[in-house]
Amino acid sequence: MKRALALAVVLLVVPLVIWAADQKSITLPPDNEMAALKPGPGMEVARANCMICHSTDYVVRQPHGDAKQWQALVTKMIKVFGAPIAPENEKTIVEYLSSAYAPAK
Repeated sequence: MKRALALAVVLLVVPLVIWAADQKSITLPPDNEMAALKPGPGMEVARANCMICHSTDYVVRQPHGDAKQWQALVTKMIKVFGAPIAPENEKTIVEYLSSAYAPAK
């Protein structure tokens, strides 16, 4: 009985150890400082919702626009690309982007 139990443990543990040893991890470099989101109200909500699909570079390199332009872009991300953004976060994101990335005056 002890021998059968020992064999069962070996048969279960050895593949697990081999599998664990084969796992790889990748450490991505931090975002380029030039592409850091500008601080402001709503930045963390934008980061949490937008960066699940793309980098900050994609946001900061967009043409700066007013609230109407940012709303159209955020709506496209939701309706066309399926971005999982809650309605209450959509408003916060648009307000942040239209404030932080408004057209130059």
